[in-house]
Amino acid sequence: MTTPLRPGDPRQLGGYTMLSRLGAGGMGTVFLARGRGDRLVAVKVIRPEYAYEDEFRARFRSEVNRAREVPPFCTAEVLDADPEHATPYLVVEYVDGPSLAEVVQDQGPLTAGNLHSVAIGVATALTAIHGAGVIHRDLKPRNVLFSLGTPKVIDFGIARALEVTSQHTRTDQMVGTVAYMAPERFDAASRAVGTAADIFAWGAVVAYAGTGRTPFAADSAAATAARILTQQPELSGLPRPLLDLVALSLAKEPEDRPTAHELLDLLLAAGPQEALALAQRPDLRHAAEAAQHSGRHSTGGQRRRSRTLTDNTPAPGAAASA
Repeated sequence: MTTPLRPGDPRQLGGYTMLSRLGAGGMGTVFLARGRGDRLVAVKVIRPEYAYEDEFRARFRSEVNRAREVPPFCTAEVLDADPEHATPYLVVEYVDGPSLAEVVQDQGPLTAGNLHSVAIGVATALTAIHGAGVIHRDLKPRNVLFSLGTPKVIDFGIARALEVTSQHTRTDQMVGTVAYMAPERFDAASRAVGTAADIFAWGAVVAYAGTGRTPFAADSAAATAARILTQQPELSGLPRPLLDLVALSLAKEPEDRPTAHELLDLLLAAGPQEALALAQRPDLRHAAEAAQHSGRHSTGGQRRRSRTLTDNTPAPGAAASA
């Protein structure tokens, strides 16, 4: 859904014509724009107060360079950027489709093949993102859009520019949405936050997609954070073997979670029903297989898992939802 431009919004920026607003967040505003060849694109324009901070601009420049290296496997492709502009901006592929949050709200939880396809699509995107040395840091249902039925992850690559800049690391400015944040995200001062935090978010997103609720839902953000830190996830309603893999991804300790590559391997090695559903989505299988062979960066130091998940091999934490 778009909204009209406001009086203070730019009309032209770097050769792009702003048409309407797509959304706004802590870092800036996202506009629907028309670019070269009349192509529709999404332009993320950084808020002016950050643009004048040398540390932020340097971090933004670094993060944009990495985001450009992310292959477009179930991700919105990065098309252009200008970190040196008076108002830094990033241009990405415009995905004209509903978000996962909108689909679940309007139609209810996903089932069977559709749920497995979303799980694979988001894992494919994380494999591509992590392989380029990028951490998403704000994976949530609203950042998963559907393009002709194929899930695409958006809004990756520059969240870290804000969070690690010293002036912007207060708790009230932490990048992310509490319900999808890993335990280590609440203790970032003493524990390194890496790609494993995105794997935790993957588990929470898939749980939401399959049940219509987050696995640590509570009455407030503080109570949700407390449940994330101390309680087992509520996963009843998720089918096996997906339930076991989601439980594994929601482990409290980062080193106990699979890497994105391991996650994708396990999803592609699922049972015959899941394989049949995936066979009907050759575009998704192609993207997943391509992502497995992409990337120059390690996706984490976790041990490699040779097992596949079956109905008879519950993962840690799954018993809580049995």
